[in-house]
Amino acid sequence: MALDRVDFTNQFLIAMPGMGDGAFAGTVVYLCEHTEKGALGLVINKPIDIKLKNLFEKVELTLDRADLAETPVYFGGPVQTERGFVLHERLGGAAGEGGHYNSSLQIPGGLEMTTSKDVLEALSNGAGPKKILVTLGYSGWGAGQLEDEMSRNGWINVSAEPGIIFDTPVEQRYDRALLLLGIDSGMLSQEAGHA
Repeated sequence: MALDRVDFTNQFLIAMPGMGDGAFAGTVVYLCEHTEKGALGLVINKPIDIKLKNLFEKVELTLDRADLAETPVYFGGPVQTERGFVLHERLGGAAGEGGHYNSSLQIPGGLEMTTSKDVLEALSNGAGPKKILVTLGYSGWGAGQLEDEMSRNGWINVSAEPGIIFDTPVEQRYDRALLLLGIDSGMLSQEAGHA
């Protein structure tokens, strides 16, 4: 009997303390897509030493949004670290309408993730989505890889809460994501237990 495939799209993956991969230790990943072919997500709690205004300068745009200029860019994951990914609130419009940007992924029940420069151009003109998180790179898993990591207690998952991404101070995001499950991070052991 085949098991039904589990879909972790629009969920947080929270790295467990025993996570063997140093790149993901202490991270919370927002999962943008999860299919039988694999998964794609963005780390939401690892800022890097680049501010949005600097990123805009690199792509020859100005950022006229004072509320965003000093916002950090995040390490989204170890894949394509030279490429920008913009996680943002869903734009207005009728349900089912396509995004306003080229190459936008509408995450079912969740946010949008855009990889095209036009979202940056909109932001540079003072328009665009109000709430954004910009990463360099993404986190990717091949077919069955994420499920395998989860079965070995590398991650736990919970339905994503946009307020944690956009409104929670970065140093509190890991703990707040765990609290969605009723777990205090101080209670977690470095050792995975198996019954």
